[in-house]
Amino acid sequence: MNELYYGVAGDFYTSDLKKPTLKEATVWPCTGRSSSSSWVSFFCPRAFLCLSLSCLVGSLLGHPQCLDYGPPFQPSFHLEFCSAYENFGCCDQERDNSIAAKYWETMDYIDSQGQKLCGTYIKDILCQECSPYAAHLYDAENPRTPLRNLPGLCFDYCSELHFNCRSAISLLTSDKHLQECCETNKTRFCQLLHLHDEDYCFPNVLKNTALNRNLGSVVEDRKGCLQLCLTEVANGLRNPVLMVHANDQTHRMFVAEQVGVIWVYLPDGSRLEEPFLDIKNIVLATPWVGDERGFLGMAFHPKYKYNGKFYIYYSYMDENRVEKIRISELKVLASDVNKADPLSERNLLELEEPAANHNGGQLLFGVDGYMYLFTGDGGKAGDPFGKFGNAQNKSALLGKVLRIDVDGKSPDGKPYRIPPDNPFVPDPQACPEVYAYGVRNTWRCAVDRGDPVTKKGRGRIFCGDVGQNRFEEIDIIVKGGNYGWRAKEGFECYDTKLCHNSSLDDILPIFVYGRNVGKSVTGGYVYRGCESPNLNGLYIFGDFMNGRLMALHEDEKTNKWKKQDICIGSRKACAFPGMISSYSKFIISFAEDEAGELYFMSTSYPSAYAPRGSLYKFIDPARRAPPGKCKYKPVPVKTKSKRIPFVPRAKTVLELLNEPSTTKPLKKSSTPTASIPRVSSKKAKKTPSTKIKAPTVKPAPSGKKRQKIKAEAKPHKPKQKVARISRTTPAPPLPKKKSSHLTRTKKPLPKKATPAKEKLEKRRKDSRLRSSF
Repeated sequence: MNELYYGVAGDFYTSDLKKPTLKEATVWPCTGRSSSSSWVSFFCPRAFLCLSLSCLVGSLLGHPQCLDYGPPFQPSFHLEFCSAYENFGCCDQERDNSIAAKYWETMDYIDSQGQKLCGTYIKDILCQECSPYAAHLYDAENPRTPLRNLPGLCFDYCSELHFNCRSAISLLTSDKHLQECCETNKTRFCQLLHLHDEDYCFPNVLKNTALNRNLGSVVEDRKGCLQLCLTEVANGLRNPVLMVHANDQTHRMFVAEQVGVIWVYLPDGSRLEEPFLDIKNIVLATPWVGDERGFLGMAFHPKYKYNGKFYIYYSYMDENRVEKIRISELKVLASDVNKADPLSERNLLELEEPAANHNGGQLLFGVDGYMYLFTGDGGKAGDPFGKFGNAQNKSALLGKVLRIDVDGKSPDGKPYRIPPDNPFVPDPQACPEVYAYGVRNTWRCAVDRGDPVTKKGRGRIFCGDVGQNRFEEIDIIVKGGNYGWRAKEGFECYDTKLCHNSSLDDILPIFVYGRNVGKSVTGGYVYRGCESPNLNGLYIFGDFMNGRLMALHEDEKTNKWKKQDICIGSRKACAFPGMISSYSKFIISFAEDEAGELYFMSTSYPSAYAPRGSLYKFIDPARRAPPGKCKYKPVPVKTKSKRIPFVPRAKTVLELLNEPSTTKPLKKSSTPTASIPRVSSKKAKKTPSTKIKAPTVKPAPSGKKRQKIKAEAKPHKPKQKVARISRTTPAPPLPKKKSSHLTRTKKPLPKKATPAKEKLEKRRKDSRLRSSF
């Protein structure tokens, strides 16, 4: 496990998220002439509510987002109607066809002159559902804010629309207040469609080079830090050291705790009450902060679906009180696919550990079907065992990458077979299991699935190797490779005498970082999932000690790897439902689910018995896959154990943005300063429309009220009800139809996390030396 050097436990990494300040807002009444030619004004309470919420989030959340709350995407097929957004936007072919049908249905109510004059305006307005900024145009970035009937229009464009097509506007919205304002006063009407940030109104949003320059690419801040987001998947775990899947199409996730308990998480996010395996009475683990012993590795057999076999790697103490590493095989119970049979354990390999640290722990199967085992160098500091240390001694199994065939047996009685092409089989002085050597303490390795289309990179094994006291490194494991330890640490000499030995032909890391960046690397994965296509090919990893997330990208021309930091939780980039802005500091491990999506596990207090660990999923807020592309149907699994629903603990970005402010409440004013979403007033007096030249419009059938949908809220007690309508249909259907209003519940916010310990305690803990010293 990672080498440990602890500061204050309970630290969290957070974004630059700040609570927005409420400003005085104004609401424009819609004024119109009465039959007596006197001016009558009225105030709409709903408008005031909408404006209050838009002041909270409207100016903060201008980012690419669709009406279904997700990031935009590149459509899989050509868009015939809203073709301006066929390269990147919020519509697939089905939605594009639906908008086209709506357009032609609207045109049926307009005469030929009006069609010629207003056709382009109506098409532009309808197609804003496809804009990558659709959520901003319709005030849909926050599920708690009411949705506009019409997109936010720039004032000049709105004025032209009103002058040319005033009578047609009633076909695009069922909002009586908007219709009345449209008939009586152009200025008031366009104020209702006004957006607080004029850069995002239509059509200015199309012309803004700053907004569209890197649209669809991974967002970077001014320092080049990649802006990614997280969702919380699990919590309350005791030092979660790994998450694996069985590759059996069930899409279950198996999460192991350092104490020796493995939990089953189902595709719906729930956890089974009874563990898959519980061997904490055998596993050697302690509550000491930083103890590296415990349950460390697990891998499912490539044919687990058929043979039910899996493999584990853990620390234990034998009857003579000798600490050892055990790698063994187990089987799943025939009577319950969610329970392992602890009595089926078959020992494959046991290694005596000379010290409590540097235990390695990774198990994985390569694309060749063989199992790879990654051992530490035996512990202490500087690999002091023997003349050259364990890592450089090919006759020792410590400090190595081992490769074995678990489907066979050796002639000498070993419960596994040696692959015939292992590099040191011909060497009588070397252990035949050795595949590569010269590693110090590889903590988390992964197999690259390869590019989804070209398969480039498939089968590469990436590892993070924890350094001594100067450098951390990322390696790609090759057959027969010598990775230098203890002769070298990173690119530089550690043992001068060994380092100058000309016989050493060591493999250099693809990336090295020093103590100014981090102190204990946690190896990660190359992203090959479907949901975030921008991330394809990025190797994402982190540092255990300082909680830093990083990514490596390979230059295909030079084959050099470039590092970029990853920043989580920007209040603008991650203002999507369900996304969070902080994570527990100590990054223990990374993981990949059956679909190839990427996760990591971390804790706020790195003790094997502290239930402070969480599991997080990476999300790219800039671009997602087209709807339907990443859908999969998990094979159903019978469950005998009770399902425990997931209850998130972390606050989402939207919850933080909507926390009550301590500033003064909003006041009414006579000057318009912010957008006013869809409003209506029962108290308003009807006014006759003023005669203005416009194309004639055929009367539409009397309409029904618009339907509303329930909020996709989690089961919390409601605190506030806000009217909602469907995100996917901002414009009313023709003919107009009735609807009923349901409500969106507002979730109670969780309590704030406990603050960090006192500085004195931090200095005391910081003074501890790492276990490797």
